[in-house]
Formats: sequence, structure tokens, C-alpha cells
Amino acid sequence: MFDEIAPRYDLLNHLLSFGVDCRWRKAAAEAALAKGPRRILDVATGTGDLAILLKRICPEAEVVGLDFAPQMLRRARKKAARAGVELTLVEGDALAMPFPDGSFDVLTVAFGFRNFADYEAGLREFHRVLAPDGRAVILEFPPPPKRAFGRLVRFYYHRVLPAIGGLLSGKPQAYRYLPESVERFPEPERMAEMMKAAGFTPEVRLLTGGLAGLFIGDKGA
Repeated sequence: MFDEIAPRYDLLNHLLSFGVDCRWRKAAAEAALAKGPRRILDVATGTGDLAILLKRICPEAEVVGLDFAPQMLRRARKKAARAGVELTLVEGDALAMPFPDGSFDVLTVAFGFRNFADYEAGLREFHRVLAPDGRAVILEFPPPPKRAFGRLVRFYYHRVLPAIGGLLSGKPQAYRYLPESVERFPEPERMAEMMKAAGFTPEVRLLTGGLAGLFIGDKGA
């Protein structure tokens, strides 16, 4: 599915979020770079937006992007070349990453974690590849907030977004999948509990009225 929507993925991300996704990624990058990491892993890197941003802000760091969709990685390589930044891009499974224990100072994932088949296994794998005192930064869509605003968001997710996304991409099933995956994602409190169980000290920051969430986990020495 992700290979099929790769050609219009960036356009639709920016269009369907009204461009706010760029601000969310900047917030994620700031949280990720707060400790001055030397090696950064961007999981589910997709077409490389967050990985490229991290490398631009912190050119002295090594940035590795991991994704299991080859067409996404193909576009990420082209975008990195156009941006004039050097990334290492690896095809692989986020639940069984091809890296030794303690390989990275920081790990990021933007809007990819909710697609994992097993959230707990993903968090344990994040913990494994991070060095002591490492940090995981997960940018994701939690379930819509409650009350009137949440009802409006759900209407947009379930009615407007699939119609526009399907029309422009020619893959309506992919944009029906998106709201379903958001509804399945843990509530922020539950996500914090899962991060703690995996060995992280969690912090949750809700963005834009709870439309997005920044889930920060520090590993500790």
C-alpha cells in the first residue's frame, strides 16, 4: 500500500494537514536534537522528510533512515540529493532492525508508529538499538480529542480525507486505512504506560489541540 501511494505521498501529507505537518516535524526535530546526538535513526522514514530536516539542522550528525517500502526509499534518496544532504537509507523491518544494540543516540519516527503490527515489540526494539541515555521521539496521531472538536476531526478523517486522498492518489483504500489506524492508536496515557513498560521515562506533548502527539522517551543509563 505504501509503495502504491508513494508518488503523491508528500503532496497529500501537506494538503490534507493544511501544512501543519511541517510544524509538527520541526517540534519533533527540536526534541530529538536537544541532547546533541551524533547518530540518529529515523524509523519508518518514508520519503525522508524528518530525516532530511534533522540533517539540515544538525549536519554534523550521522542520520540513518529505515523503511520497509522500497518506493518510499527511492523518493527519499531523490529528495535528499535535491536538498544536498547525505543520508544512509536502509530497507528493513522496524520490529527487527538490522542494527546492533546501542547503535544510536536518538531514534525518531513520524506518523509511522501506528502502522506497526505490535506497538510493544516496536518500543522494545527502539530501546534495544538506543545507547545508554538515548532518546526516542515518536510523532503520531492519537485518537481524536473528545467533545465537539473531536467530532469535527472524526468527520474530516472519515469523510473528507478519504475522498480527497482517494481522488488525488487513485488509491482510496489507503486513505480509508488512515483514519482506521488513528482510531486504533492508544490514548496518550496508555502510550506513556507502554513506553514506561519498555524501559523509557516518558513525556507526552499534545500539539494543535491534541490532533498530533509528541511522545518522548528517555532510556536512562
